[in-house]
Amino acid sequence: MVGSMTTVDHLECSQTGERYEAGQLHNLSKAGFPLLVRYDLEKARQGWSRDWIANGPTSMWRYAPVLPVTKPTSIVSLGEGMTPLLRTQRLGEKIGAGNLWVKDDGVNPTGSFKARGLSCAVSMAKELGVTKLAIPSAGNAASALAAYAAAAGMEAHIYMPQDVPQANFIECKSFGAHVTLVDGLISDCAKIVAAKAPVEGWFDVSTLKEPYRIEGKKTMGYEIAEQMHWNLPDAILYPTGGGVGIIGMWKAFDEMEALGWIGARRPKMIAVQVEGCMPIVRAYEKGAERSEFFENASTVASGLRVPKPLGDFLILQAVRKSGGTALAVSDEEALDAGVELAASEGIFAAPEGAACVAAVPKLIASGVLTPDARIVIYNTGAGLKYLEAYSTRFPRLAGGESDKLGGLITPR
Repeated sequence: MVGSMTTVDHLECSQTGERYEAGQLHNLSKAGFPLLVRYDLEKARQGWSRDWIANGPTSMWRYAPVLPVTKPTSIVSLGEGMTPLLRTQRLGEKIGAGNLWVKDDGVNPTGSFKARGLSCAVSMAKELGVTKLAIPSAGNAASALAAYAAAAGMEAHIYMPQDVPQANFIECKSFGAHVTLVDGLISDCAKIVAAKAPVEGWFDVSTLKEPYRIEGKKTMGYEIAEQMHWNLPDAILYPTGGGVGIIGMWKAFDEMEALGWIGARRPKMIAVQVEGCMPIVRAYEKGAERSEFFENASTVASGLRVPKPLGDFLILQAVRKSGGTALAVSDEEALDAGVELAASEGIFAAPEGAACVAAVPKLIASGVLTPDARIVIYNTGAGLKYLEAYSTRFPRLAGGESDKLGGLITPR
């Protein structure tokens, strides 16, 4: 089955289980919940072996039989996936974690994990005849959509908060996207897209409002398993905004077990948020199945500024079923941890991924994790996309060498 395409069977509502036909355009289910893609895993098991994966492409499309695209010509790829899984021994020694790893998705196209989901979503949109796409985004999803739409020859209509990182705005404009900056949060952007899409003929690829971004994101789980020789870690720390990565990885683990590739053991899935926007943490602590809208959300980690994730119930299910937890750190802790990671290991992580670094000592101190646990931190983006945030740690004209250098190079 090397190089063969999907074993997709049908779609189903994540809440009611109602079935939907594959090969058609879908947003939410009739009940208003995200749709999940289901595969004929017995067919895949009979014709596909994990030992053959190394012969596939060095991208997430090595897992094509459990991705939804039916025609190779539909795939829109910029080389996303198969990102490094790096042992971080020096950092681990400093923070008391003896077996610490970082999965670095900051090296993906457009500098973030969003490339995975948007590669899959744009590929399916192409296969189903879509020509105009729209998205509300806190930044990185917009950059990814703009890039993949450009690669596919499609229109991209993007709505982002006014204070989005400059890198995201410039990327989107460079890729030829139609960009509108909104005085508000991603939730405000989503309302505009929802209202305009039917009128303008756009297909809405908002987080979890179409079924295929999850499928691209789930390849994070397949890759961790493959890179760890099919022995899952004890814990995965994931920076949780929309939380599709947790949902996708949890789905991937179930699929891999059905394929006979892994056993029933699961990592503790740990949702990390920031104190300025922590709806999942509050819901977890209350024992609630759904989150409440987090008012006045504010954080330098723009990807975590999601006041109410659409898939909150799926995130919370994965966290609880795995014996994991949800916790928040401050912006300052995240940025300081990002600098510590960079200085110790040469990995310049986005503040979202850095928040997970800050969370590790807290989890060990509380006994949720042991010092010898095999821990994977998921870094979702490149620190270079957040220079405004990190600049608070390195003021350029604070005296000393910066001043001297400035004096030398200032034109007379």
